[in-house]
Amino acid sequence: MAEEEKSHLNITRNAGVCIVEFEDRKILEEVSISEIGDLLLDVVGSEPDLRMVLSFRNVEHLSSAALGMLITLRSQVREKGGHLKLSNIRPQIYEVFKITKLHRLFDIHDTAAQAMQAFAEQQS
Repeated sequence: MAEEEKSHLNITRNAGVCIVEFEDRKILEEVSISEIGDLLLDVVGSEPDLRMVLSFRNVEHLSSAALGMLITLRSQVREKGGHLKLSNIRPQIYEVFKITKLHRLFDIHDTAAQAMQAFAEQQS
């Protein structure tokens, strides 16, 4: 399993899936969101047919601008023929996804392991 360190993100690859874990507890500042978005779009641009899991395990607070970045990321992943799954979203953040109806837009799993399993089942 290869691993590379980037600011704000911990990116690992396992069984053909790119697992991205946010390092920041709070994703609120415009500069941080822009940096995270750029890093994620670099990953998307470098891998066609990307299968990506975004883990929110460490995230306690998320701004609406961060939600916008996630929507853009989803579009970019789909344009490149890839798939995006979200995992480990805390209940208070999931409420924001429900209020904004984004829980219908994203494929959300309780854990990264469940998201990985969903990818494995899609391939079989």
